[in-house]
Amino acid sequence: ITAGRLNDVIEIDAASNNGVEEIRDIRDKAKYAPTQADYKVYIIDEVHMLSTGAFNALLKTLEEPPANVVFILATTEPHKIPTTIISRTQRFDFRRITPQAILKRMEYILQQKGFTYDEAALKVIAKAAEGGMRDALSILDQVLSFGDNQVTLDNALLVTGSVTRDNLTKYLHQVVAKDTSSALATIHEILEDGKDAKRLIEDLINYCR
Repeated sequence: ITAGRLNDVIEIDAASNNGVEEIRDIRDKAKYAPTQADYKVYIIDEVHMLSTGAFNALLKTLEEPPANVVFILATTEPHKIPTTIISRTQRFDFRRITPQAILKRMEYILQQKGFTYDEAALKVIAKAAEGGMRDALSILDQVLSFGDNQVTLDNALLVTGSVTRDNLTKYLHQVVAKDTSSALATIHEILEDGKDAKRLIEDLINYCR
């Protein structure tokens, strides 16, 4: 399966194959018996992207599935899947990957490639990924492109939209000094710079820890 040589495991990207015709094609091909494995497995990624018509076409197949066929419907947004589909499936919710596990994996990848990195930058990326390894690696690639194959804290903060340590330090000093007007001005400056208010609060909490 990993090498892509098992013809009985078929992966479909629903984001780009979300029409009725694509689902009908799957339904027609599913009638044929597997050639190498005991089951023919269809993995439909981003299944929530299917059109209403495609979901209706898929429903008929799920109601009366061929004997040796398994459908795996993968999604990050289960609330977008019709209840008629969900009621005919077994649901498995996967836990988010911990920031520490994401950090360790990024360290391994960077060490294998011989790239230099700042551990504080990896912590920022791991936090921003919110439990998604794919998201973490995507952010990591962006940070590497900014830093000429170096992972720096400044670039990680820039790419993730996080607030810089200098701004956080300045704001907290103003709060401790009870300089309300300056503290509000700093917040205004941060938000005017395009930072998200929710991310600002998260960064403040992490910084204070």
